[in-house]
Amino acid sequence: MFSQTAAPDAAAHVFDATTATFEAEVLQKSLQTPVLVDFWAEWCGPCKTLGPILEKLAAEFHGAFELAKVDTEQEPQIASAFQIRSIPTVFLVVGGQIVDGFQGALPEGQVRQFLKHHGIEPAQPVEDVEPAAAPPVDPHAEVMRLRKAVEAEPDKAELKLDLALALLQTGSAHEAEQLLDALPANLSTDDRTIRARARLGFAALLKDAPPEQTLEAAIATNGDDLRARHLLGVRRIVAGDAEGGLEQLLEMLRRNRNFEDGLPRKVLIDAFRVVEDEDLVGRYRRKMSSLLF
Repeated sequence: MFSQTAAPDAAAHVFDATTATFEAEVLQKSLQTPVLVDFWAEWCGPCKTLGPILEKLAAEFHGAFELAKVDTEQEPQIASAFQIRSIPTVFLVVGGQIVDGFQGALPEGQVRQFLKHHGIEPAQPVEDVEPAAAPPVDPHAEVMRLRKAVEAEPDKAELKLDLALALLQTGSAHEAEQLLDALPANLSTDDRTIRARARLGFAALLKDAPPEQTLEAAIATNGDDLRARHLLGVRRIVAGDAEGGLEQLLEMLRRNRNFEDGLPRKVLIDAFRVVEDEDLVGRYRRKMSSLLF
């Protein structure tokens, strides 16, 4: 566990990474926020010097980066995957990839310089305010409202993204795709755009796909028919059976993670973007991580 004397602000941005949670809490989280991964152990003297420094900075930076603590004694699989030869070793993960790192107990000033070199600066603290629950929105009414807003401000790209998302809720995939294609570069990587693209990809995949009963029969005949499992999983998710769909996609990963250049992992990540049940997504992220690590 991370330092019991860590400041309360640090606790919000410091966590113990495990084999089961690494995919979701480190790799996926790093798509939005840089994650510093600290490999340490109880018996390591220099780790006890570096650890408090990292935790202090995690508190001071207010979420500009997350600090993942990996106990190499408790999580040897992660340490092996990162080829850890000595501790403490720290890696910076951004966008799901290792971008830099260092070994040894650097002084605080050098750690600050390391963060600054990668554009990581202290953020302003966020007030802990409970947001008011928004009333349910009629998607068709929302489309009408946003069409008028776009007409009034045709150069405001954010409104066009909002309209594309609303159109997807009403099944107007073609018009939504046209709007997404016309978005400027700064919005093409927006989380909402990525989710919308995943929805469009699922819809396109099912355009000429066999019906559910045919896919189920194919899998019953040959459990290793991963193409059928892929289509059945997507079809069930689109139809509203999120857990049934995720189970088929997870079974693809379980049977052959390298199928079609890693398709099982890729389609699961797309499915996590489409499925809105956060608890269900979290459960299947953990299942995926247990198969990958």
